[in-house]
Amino acid sequence: MDVLSDVLRMVRLTGAVFFDVTFGAKGPWVAATPASGRIGPWVMPAAEHVIPFHLMLAGECWVEFLDDSAPPLRLTAGDVIACPMGDGHVMNSEPGLRAAPDLSLYQRRPDRPLPFVIGGGVPGKMQTRFVCGYLGCDVRPFNPILPALPRALVARSEDGLNHLVELFRLAVDESMAHRSGREQVLSKLAELMFVEVVRRHIEALPSDAASWFAALRDRHIGAALHLMHARPAEAWTVERLAHEVGLSRTVFADRFVQLVQDSPMQYLTNLRMQLATRLLERQGTSIAQVAREVGYESEAAFNRAFKKHVGVPPGAWRRGRHNDAPVVVSA
Repeated sequence: MDVLSDVLRMVRLTGAVFFDVTFGAKGPWVAATPASGRIGPWVMPAAEHVIPFHLMLAGECWVEFLDDSAPPLRLTAGDVIACPMGDGHVMNSEPGLRAAPDLSLYQRRPDRPLPFVIGGGVPGKMQTRFVCGYLGCDVRPFNPILPALPRALVARSEDGLNHLVELFRLAVDESMAHRSGREQVLSKLAELMFVEVVRRHIEALPSDAASWFAALRDRHIGAALHLMHARPAEAWTVERLAHEVGLSRTVFADRFVQLVQDSPMQYLTNLRMQLATRLLERQGTSIAQVAREVGYESEAAFNRAFKKHVGVPPGAWRRGRHNDAPVVVSA
């Protein structure tokens, strides 16, 4: 069981490339990206959370958060930046430039294919070109990836993403010919790019890092996560998990909390609840069946656990999802 892949499936990572942007290299120019909370319902209406990303195809630029809480980041051709928290930001030819976002750009009409082409570059001249897109995912009841990511997730061209950059370039250029399936190709490339950037983030973590990503690469805690994700319905206990990975109960429990920021049993419960939300969307599956598949011997025990951790009973969650209605969670 690949734990990262399992979580990405459970939180339903999806991608979309919205803009193909070109500016003259000399500038000045600025492109504003609103906070994803403002535009998420337009760009990815089915997603609970939206992550904006940008991939530099040519030239260079700066990226700044709108609250000026971090120094400007310089991007060059082949670099990728994603903003996992969905913060508003600008891309500009020089730090300090600002512009109000045009929200109408994000209100896509059905007859308007992606990506939208924007900019004033001159063919054959030096220019700055980048693509802008969005990644959608679920956050409730459990998504361990988002809290483990930095506010700005950056991968540099020297990090080995050149093959993906070239694929993006070809796919975007191909989209100008209006070939069938272009949006799907670009969306899958966006998802693949994000996974690659996350993998490189994990590989670059210092040896003393404490996060869910660090837990994945830890010999003992990573093995425990593998067991829980591979067999979530099993009657795991702290003692049994510690025995399986070759640690004492105390050392295992302490190290798990240090890295994952949660106890083993709380993590298992969170995992089961996220899996349950996916199973509840499956047509023809009863709540009793869902309970058994996530490790509960009785439907009543599952109902209590689900309501405690998710905020509503499983039946209400299912009805809200099937009706595309908002799920109201009690405080």
